[in-house]
Amino acid sequence: MRSSTLILLIINLVTIVQSVHYEPNWKSLDARKLPEWYDRAKIGVFIHFGLFSSPSYVSEWFWDFWRDPSSSYVYQHAQLLRYMRDNFKPNFTYAEFGANFQTEFFNATHWAEIIKKSGARYTVLTTKHHEGFTLWPSTYSFQWNSMALGPKRDIVGEFSAAIRKIGNIHLGLYYSLFEWFHPLYLKDKEHNYTTHEYVRLKARPELEELINTYLPELLWSDGDAVYNDTYWNSTDILAWLYNDSPVKDVIVTNDRWGTNCHNKHGGFFDGPDRNNPNSLPKHKWESAISIDQLAWGYRREASLNQLLTINALIHQLLKTISFGGNFLVNVGPNKDGRIMPIFEERLSQLGQWLEINGEAIYESRIYDKCQMSNKNRTFYTTKPNSIYGITLDWPNEGVLEFECIDYNDVNQVTLLGSSEPIKYGPGSNGTLVKFPKWIPNNTLKYAYSFKFHV
Repeated sequence: MRSSTLILLIINLVTIVQSVHYEPNWKSLDARKLPEWYDRAKIGVFIHFGLFSSPSYVSEWFWDFWRDPSSSYVYQHAQLLRYMRDNFKPNFTYAEFGANFQTEFFNATHWAEIIKKSGARYTVLTTKHHEGFTLWPSTYSFQWNSMALGPKRDIVGEFSAAIRKIGNIHLGLYYSLFEWFHPLYLKDKEHNYTTHEYVRLKARPELEELINTYLPELLWSDGDAVYNDTYWNSTDILAWLYNDSPVKDVIVTNDRWGTNCHNKHGGFFDGPDRNNPNSLPKHKWESAISIDQLAWGYRREASLNQLLTINALIHQLLKTISFGGNFLVNVGPNKDGRIMPIFEERLSQLGQWLEINGEAIYESRIYDKCQMSNKNRTFYTTKPNSIYGITLDWPNEGVLEFECIDYNDVNQVTLLGSSEPIKYGPGSNGTLVKFPKWIPNNTLKYAYSFKFHV
């Protein structure tokens, strides 16, 4: 009798879960809970790769900066006009960059290994940036994709397979809704976005093809900021994604679904690029930053001082995680498909730090009492029965006060990566901790994670 009752209960629960249906309006869509894997993962690697990787100059916005005199980026426009005049034949077209976009050294397995070593738990690949060139043989991008022009390869397919094979990394795909120079988009723009031919015939079916073919767990939407969600039919797209797509139960997406959606509607909130809020957000959010501080795609002219150091990278990571965000760090491979050594080194350094300190990061929660102290040089996260105080500084006097942690609540203090006993005592505002005198093999660096057992 009990077994029969239990079976009926399970069937009813499954039926209830399966019967959840989201209507194409923001009230219904915003009620969907974000799949838990995303918050637990915390760390991701973003990869900006596309035809813009062929010129590898100034920005992944190369084509727009070059060809659009109305662009607000006047300096970049003039810079690229000179560059093209001095280095290429007259009337050279952007499509001709495809001849040099051969990706001859692209190895999806090696990319996956680099991502794995970074400590990332998810990754996002640009499948189509604003130029409209797709990295898979899109049915809706005739002769303007990586199978028809350039490498003659399904980059998205190879990458997806490699990520799944290496394991424990969630696959995310970036998709730009708009395309600078697509004729249908330009016609809709002429009509002040009262027509939807580009969305109906290009963006919507192509996005569905991408999801159905590669089954990502994260859809990173972009290129929405030309108009609000009514032009993009965003609520219809998301209703399909949540109700009928093959990834409906696991898919995570962001808030870039129209100018009226940012930090208001969608899945997690992106805010602006390099999102860095100064107060605690009430909604799950993400900070996407690029190691190259001036671009997302690869730039041949980049100098070392324009790249984030590992110390700066971890500083930003700690602020993001302590404020409840996810941290998505970007690299741009070059035109032959290599992630250059300096970027691989940064990701490797990040992974080495996470190998020791990941306990304080992955699956952690916001410490409600406070998120930062010591002039924003110490950060806090929490797990059941534990508070983690992570500091960027190793004090010369060997003692630091963790101002947000009440001494009376602490039963023991340990330092992640060290077996040496840690002495602690009451401070004027929190808990004083005495740092160990010896670090084994200099393995602790960049930031130091103390675990307060409470």
